[in-house]
Amino acid sequence: MRVTPIEVPDIGDYKNIPVIEVLVEVGQRVEQEQSLVMLESDKATMDVPSPTAGVIKELKVAVGDKVSQGALIVLIESEGERHDEAVPVPAAATAVGDLTRPEPNVAIVPAYELKSAPAPMHRAPARECEPHRESHASPAVRKLARELGVKISRVQSTGPKQRVTLEDVTAFVRNAMTTSTGTPPVSTPPVSANGAELALLPWPKVDFAKFGPVDSQPLSRIKKISGANLHRNWVMIPHVTNNDEADITELEALRTQLNKEYEKAGVKFTMLAFVIKAVVVALKKFPALNASLQADNLVFKQYYHIGFAADTPNGLVVPVIRDADKKGLVDIAKEMGELSKLARESKLKPDQMQGGCFSISSLGGIGGTHFTPIINAPEVAILGLSKSAMKPVWDGQQFVPRLILPLSLSFDHRALDGAEAGRFNAYLVSLLADYRRMLL
Repeated sequence: MRVTPIEVPDIGDYKNIPVIEVLVEVGQRVEQEQSLVMLESDKATMDVPSPTAGVIKELKVAVGDKVSQGALIVLIESEGERHDEAVPVPAAATAVGDLTRPEPNVAIVPAYELKSAPAPMHRAPARECEPHRESHASPAVRKLARELGVKISRVQSTGPKQRVTLEDVTAFVRNAMTTSTGTPPVSTPPVSANGAELALLPWPKVDFAKFGPVDSQPLSRIKKISGANLHRNWVMIPHVTNNDEADITELEALRTQLNKEYEKAGVKFTMLAFVIKAVVVALKKFPALNASLQADNLVFKQYYHIGFAADTPNGLVVPVIRDADKKGLVDIAKEMGELSKLARESKLKPDQMQGGCFSISSLGGIGGTHFTPIINAPEVAILGLSKSAMKPVWDGQQFVPRLILPLSLSFDHRALDGAEAGRFNAYLVSLLADYRRMLL
């Protein structure tokens, strides 16, 4: 038998990340790649998998502990070697991990910080007499608590394994407001992300089973946490969608030709790779779409990191191609393939999903004509691509068949107006119709 120490692998630039859940116990047998503990930064939740199969001999961390790369998590006793073999224990918790160690499985899309959120209308009064205690909550819940001025340690938890939920935070705020005024509220509507009451009817509670057979399945972590982010973005950002169509007949012919030429090199060109390159050119011409709102300022970015939605078995994640303006089509196509593969295998690192300036969501392989993609805060725009189709187009003398790609640009109306968004989309259409314009 051999005792193997398992450490926190490379988790990017994050340090002192809290352990929010220990998924194993002493004496339990684990398989290779089975999750051992769950870590949670302000941007992502990560599972740390076991690189080997065996039995848990000793736990070195507990819920609430803070760890960094190289920190010892557990000791695993595995079969195949002598039991009395020396156990190499890392000298320090911050030692650099072995490059062969598996990466953590990133379980959610990044929880973008919305810097432009208005000041909350109400803040829960501080109660200094209450004792401090450790609380566990998702990044979305902690973000809501910060915006409402609530200390998460004072919120009574009702979620699984004593985790604080969004409903717990809103209930705490309602109770604090009632206590401070001395009069009960007329109703108990949910609280929005900026602290203002939405005055909505309560969510209907229905016993679906009484109407027929049902099958209840829990949402994946990606869907639960990204759903909270999408809800916030939809409620807080005034979305407007500009729809247009691009003639990609010649571009599709070029894509087919390049795929034949680069087939032996293992490079596959998708239409999305061409769109990413064209989007960068359009962003340089219309810099307001490459900006973010921060208080009363519009922050114009001098870099071009493009995110693209990747479909995985557990939900959508958004890998980011950094410095897309400095990369050619071949490099973008290769990187897209690599990031998509990591996404499907739940092996994306946190830094591979951060820093995006502009996002693209493509339904081209599925169908549809137009849709309204939800903006990823703090970005101010997102482009949706639908399924291209052959359509008859009048060329001045006759109708000719052309391959048409529908484009849907959702933009934040606080950051730019409809005219500028329309010009951006029209310019992007011209680039896709004639790729030579990118040389101008």
